Amino acid sequence: MSQDAYFYEPKHGHGLPHDPFKSIIAPRPIGWISSQDQNGVRNLAPYSFFNAFCAAPPIIGFASAGWKDSVRNIEATGEFCWNLSTRSLAAAMNTSCDAVDAAVDEFELAGLTPAASSVISAPRVQEAPVSFECRLTQLLRLETADGTAVDTWLVMGEVVGVHIDPALLEEGIYQTAAAEPIMRAGGPTTYYTISDNERFDMARPGAAPGG
Repeated sequence: MSQDAYFYEPKHGHGLPHDPFKSIIAPRPIGWISSQDQNGVRNLAPYSFFNAFCAAPPIIGFASAGWKDSVRNIEATGEFCWNLSTRSLAAAMNTSCDAVDAAVDEFELAGLTPAASSVISAPRVQEAPVSFECRLTQLLRLETADGTAVDTWLVMGEVVGVHIDPALLEEGIYQTAAAEPIMRAGGPTTYYTISDNERFDMARPGAAPGG
């Protein structure tokens, strides 16, 4: 690495046209979260700070900048779904992030179909090739290094039900690239997808084949 690397302290700002932190931790899978309030009013919103955190039991999480409808619904009901955002659903996903009133149903706004879940009450996106039904495990307000609370909320959920389009299973193995997942990265409008052209295989030291 160059000895004159660009350096900045985040608390003083980055001095660049776009926050590089959001581009360096990349690409970031999209947390397309569906939920509903206690009266059954549906909500659907994408979160770019999302990932998987545990395999057994499977736990996923997303961070919300501000106490938004998704967080409010999940706190009240203890349930939500994650829906895989794909290249063909990119426009609908983008529409669902519009800042609208809590009474607006983003499923209708984005032209999507709410499908009944199997284990929980929150709906999932029927058009999504993969959906996770989740139950809330932790809801945490994030803090700075000195303990100051920030207006960002981390929502963690255990995956209690999984829906997969059979077309994405080849000899029982899920085909990640075939789903054409989209991910957030780069500049303010930049997204990426993946393909098998970029695939490479590398076994962990001491790992059994297929482990």
